[in-house]
Amino acid sequence: MILDLLRHRLDLSETVVMGVLNVTPDSFSDGGRYTAHRAAIDRAAEMLAEGAAIIDVGGESTRPGAAPVAEAQELERVVPVIEALAARFDCVISVDTMKPAVMRAAVGAGAEIVNDVFALRAPGAIQAVHDSGAAAVLMHMQGEPRTMQQQPRYTDVVAEVADFLEQRLDACARAGIPRQRLLIDPGFGFGKTLDHNLRLFAGLRRFAGLGAPLLIGVSRKSMLGQLLNRPVEQRIDAGVAAAALAAAEGAAIVRTHDVRPTVDALRFAAALRQLRGPGDEVSSEVSEVSAGATAVYAACAERTQ
Repeated sequence: MILDLLRHRLDLSETVVMGVLNVTPDSFSDGGRYTAHRAAIDRAAEMLAEGAAIIDVGGESTRPGAAPVAEAQELERVVPVIEALAARFDCVISVDTMKPAVMRAAVGAGAEIVNDVFALRAPGAIQAVHDSGAAAVLMHMQGEPRTMQQQPRYTDVVAEVADFLEQRLDACARAGIPRQRLLIDPGFGFGKTLDHNLRLFAGLRRFAGLGAPLLIGVSRKSMLGQLLNRPVEQRIDAGVAAAALAAAEGAAIVRTHDVRPTVDALRFAAALRQLRGPGDEVSSEVSEVSAGATAVYAACAERTQ
């Protein structure tokens, strides 16, 4: 499918990569590395050269326990970077924010996608996206960043997250945002235990069936650390393997800190999918080969970085 944006047309017929650009001092993986303007622009250039289709600029950490950031400070962090990226690169820019004022300013500066972990539930957020003409990613989060990991509970996590996303899609459509401008994200790590996250991943087909492109973000997250007992800097292999598996389950966009190995793994997975005819199911043997080859490649890629 083609996602029509304000200035670009994004081809989602194969899974594409959204590169993470945190201009914050306290993000869980790379906080403080790209707060300087020049460093942020150089990092974006690097990710684009590695094959990222989207650069996602965030000025407020949403890691568990993160403190909220004042609107003025978030604007000061993201708007100059987005303006510089839009002037220098012919690329799709996304803004990772929950604040309507930041959404409006970011789109005015050149962003074409609003990536909202709060699914446009803040007062004025739906109207901001509607008026701007931007596309929006609606993400599920139980609670809010400061408290979301304090005993999250679900009866059926896949069904409940899918129902929430369907309700948000309907709310946006009723507010006049065209369905073709909306994407969904089940929100791995946002108010979920390891068991919840694994069940969500196993149920990705349910989300791909909601009629909106599916975005997946598991890069370097604590779910991988809990599963593998690895610190943040040693979670690249698992994140890349998860990206390839998510693509096989219908993900249209994979959000990652590690663009080059993720792009290569997705190309490998796409080559395997081309061996099938339209409508054919991936055999279990091919799935196992894809996962194993992806993990092996990622391990080699990390050691050569």
